[in-house]
Amino acid sequence: MTATGPILRDIHVPSVPWWPPALGWWLLVALVLMAVVVGALLTARHRRRVQPRYAARRELDSFAAQYARDRDLHALAARLSQLLRRIALMIEPDAAASDSTAWRVFLEHRAPGAFDNEQLIALLDAPYRAHSVFDAEALLASTRNWCERALRKGVRPPA
Repeated sequence: MTATGPILRDIHVPSVPWWPPALGWWLLVALVLMAVVVGALLTARHRRRVQPRYAARRELDSFAAQYARDRDLHALAARLSQLLRRIALMIEPDAAASDSTAWRVFLEHRAPGAFDNEQLIALLDAPYRAHSVFDAEALLASTRNWCERALRKGVRPPA
């Protein structure tokens, strides 16, 4: 039997090569790469901003533990003063080397109200006196408060 009409054949799907991809795929790859780069840059920036705060917290915890062990007010005041000077070097290098009046102004300006007058005197004088009396727990809490507030504003990138 012969057919008189058109011969039906199987439908063949045209083969589309997978390479090179279409323009839309190239744009999608470019968009994903840009998102990865921007995400990495933002993550690095965030870590650079919060790393000094975390380091200060660890040091303050270490100072509190050492003070709880040996109850040495002189050593505590010296450590706290050194920590504040190191932070000041990161924030505003000129402030760390200034005289006591300018140093007090810097501490008060960077985080207003963090220290009261007695605590500022303890920070300035106790590291250089053999015997000084101050409330160590309050000074530790105030220093922790100052570090959190001062470092939240950010630090200057090293030159």
